[in-house]
Amino acid sequence: QVQLVESGGGLVQAGGALRLSCAASGRTFSTSTVGWFRQVPGKEREFVAAISWSGGSTYYAESVKGRFTISRDNAKNTVYLQMNSLNPEDTAVYYCAEKISSRVSVNQYEYPYWGQGTQVTVSS
Repeated sequence: QVQLVESGGGLVQAGGALRLSCAASGRTFSTSTVGWFRQVPGKEREFVAAISWSGGSTYYAESVKGRFTISRDNAKNTVYLQMNSLNPEDTAVYYCAEKISSRVSVNQYEYPYWGQGTQVTVSS
């Protein structure tokens, strides 16, 4: 059974940067599409970014385009989310999710496997 573990969250000042990691164990990550989502208490979980199994296709929410970069290292079974120019509106719990398909999707309900989440807090 695959297990996804996020890390790299924390507290940062506005304008700062963080890099989140999503490490998979249990089986190889290399044939999966991986997405990052985030959720603020009381609000629906929202799509942030996704990457195809090869890394050749990436998608971003409009709110993070130009600031966040998703990448992957299949040899390390890890997907990253580099977050730059953070602002307080980026504060949320960030989750990585996996779907065993080459088709990238922004729909959280298409991702059956989820990590436990990592908190990102951006202070003003």
